[in-house]
Amino acid sequence: MKSRRILVWFRNDLRLHDNEMLVEAIAKSERILPVYFFDPRYFEITNFDTLKTGIQRSRFLIESVRALRTAFQRFSGDILLVKGRPEDHILNLTERFEISEVYHHREVGPEETAISAAVEDALWKQKINLRHFIGHTLYNKEDLPFPIRDIPDVFSQFKKKTERDAVVKACFDTPEKISFVENEEWGVLPGPEDLGFGVEESVPDALQGGEAAGLAHLEELLTPSSVIYYKPSGKTGDKNGFSSRLSAWLSLGCLSPRMVYWKFKAAEERIGGNANFNQVLLGLLWRDYYRFMFKKHGIRFFREPGLEILVQEPEMPDSREVADWKAGNTGNALVDRYMRELNNTGFIPHAARLVVATFLVHVAGGHWTKGAAYFEEKLLDYSPASNWGNWANIAGTGLGAGHKGAFDIEKQIKLLETAAAESTSVA
Repeated sequence: MKSRRILVWFRNDLRLHDNEMLVEAIAKSERILPVYFFDPRYFEITNFDTLKTGIQRSRFLIESVRALRTAFQRFSGDILLVKGRPEDHILNLTERFEISEVYHHREVGPEETAISAAVEDALWKQKINLRHFIGHTLYNKEDLPFPIRDIPDVFSQFKKKTERDAVVKACFDTPEKISFVENEEWGVLPGPEDLGFGVEESVPDALQGGEAAGLAHLEELLTPSSVIYYKPSGKTGDKNGFSSRLSAWLSLGCLSPRMVYWKFKAAEERIGGNANFNQVLLGLLWRDYYRFMFKKHGIRFFREPGLEILVQEPEMPDSREVADWKAGNTGNALVDRYMRELNNTGFIPHAARLVVATFLVHVAGGHWTKGAAYFEEKLLDYSPASNWGNWANIAGTGLGAGHKGAFDIEKQIKLLETAAAESTSVA
């Protein structure tokens, strides 16, 4: 009798803790085959003449996959690394390793959804099931107080009803034992040069990718001496600029949103809450909101006629205003400082993102898709739903735009005007 073997296809879920997909695969199989595909489509030039994945996030991804490999090796196993499109290799892998089922986490972005569909179609030829899991949100869709089709489009309503009527589940335990499919060649971890990048440059204040690094950062963040326990302060435009910097690990699934949530709740019980705690928990809920909006509406979330054509054939080359914005040469001190920080490190706080996006769309007159595509390349913590959803709302084309509390354009413009005035007086 052929043994039951499950291929576990890792995507943006690079962790062992709170991973239902992995727990289920271990429980339902005799052996598992973990696989990660370095899909070349994620390292190509986009229609906007930007990189799909920039050097900063590519390094972080490589470190995160390396960390997952190391974690599996502690169980006397490994993860198979494949350079290529999943749908091109999945049939060969299922035949070669006698796989009976494939597990993976479902995504909500149109490109990621199309890849899942292509893999599912390929597996159907061998009558092998592709089982879908959802492991990127704080709340499971079945735990929401409404079906997907009835989720409120206004964030404040979504927040109120969800916090009142839904419960965040406990985390799944980290596996204590894993049996792996026998294999001799597990594949070579690529370097940035293998993904199309040139000679590496030093990255100031770079975060380390991987589950272990994410968990260590979380624990450090919640120590009594951490800055998160104190009210943030700073220069003009920075008063709301505190960031836990957890988002990079969340975006690749090195940290589970539920793990972060329960760690913060435990800290609240020990020492009480504060504004920074609330900001982190609110950020988790915004992540859920955008993912569920994409699940509910898809491309219809963007209330802009002709958007698909605009994305496929954007105006090229960039206008002078957009080019100056990307380079941090707008003449606005605050915007330029934030954009140069983004270009150098791959990260700026959420408040800073609102400022630079407001400037591009409402001051420089650039189309919001130009900014969204540039952030897609540069952000260490890029997540399709959150990135494109935020940009659409700032531009006033998202379904959540125009509602009180969604986005305060006047506030952001005031910050920009104040920074410009300060810059002039200094000069």
